[in-house]
Amino acid sequence: MLKRTCDILGSILGLVVMSPLLALIAVAIRIGSPGPVLFRQDRLGLDGRRFRIYKFRSMVVDAEWRGARFTVGGDSRITPVGRFLRRHKLDELPQLINVLSGEMSLVGPRPEVPEFAELYPSEFAQMLRIKPGITHRATLCFRNEEELLAASTDPTRAYIDKIMPAKMQLYIDSMPHQSVRADILTIVATVLRYGETFTPEDLDIDTPKIAKIPVSRIEERVLAPSARETVA
Repeated sequence: MLKRTCDILGSILGLVVMSPLLALIAVAIRIGSPGPVLFRQDRLGLDGRRFRIYKFRSMVVDAEWRGARFTVGGDSRITPVGRFLRRHKLDELPQLINVLSGEMSLVGPRPEVPEFAELYPSEFAQMLRIKPGITHRATLCFRNEEELLAASTDPTRAYIDKIMPAKMQLYIDSMPHQSVRADILTIVATVLRYGETFTPEDLDIDTPKIAKIPVSRIEERVLAPSARETVA
């Protein structure tokens, strides 16, 4: 109850205080490229319930048909305005709406798309016991995720075989230590961009290995048209 109260107060305060910034970003997106201001995407929430996550649109409208499900550093689908938003994580601000509606928390594991979650069912069965969040200790460690993927010759495999397992371990390890104090420290660290990040060498990002998930399952679950991002 205390965590939910903090989420409500924090999301309302954030939306009110940052309303001029949110309006400015919306105008910049509309001027910068054709298309809507927001995009929505299906994610998994508490107990595996699906919900629509909100973000500021940072890519061209038909980005989902021009490449992979995720972006890497230098991705040509990212708009100039979107590149600035992603660099400073401003594209995530509309998720305060998801927090206010009760679908997300300010701090918690980042919500994953169902197609990726199905590749690691046992791990996600543990993670889905709590609400997903806007930020987390793992978010701080992987705030340079696009650069990590750009360092790999196979970004899809690098994400599924290296980055996802590392994130999930951080999420699961932190679950017994959740508290309001820990949440506040995480939010402060997020705002100040404090903390170490992983490097390609830390994760052996491009080291050949036996794939944990068969390529056929990745193509079926992750690269199928049904998994595409929905713009709204």
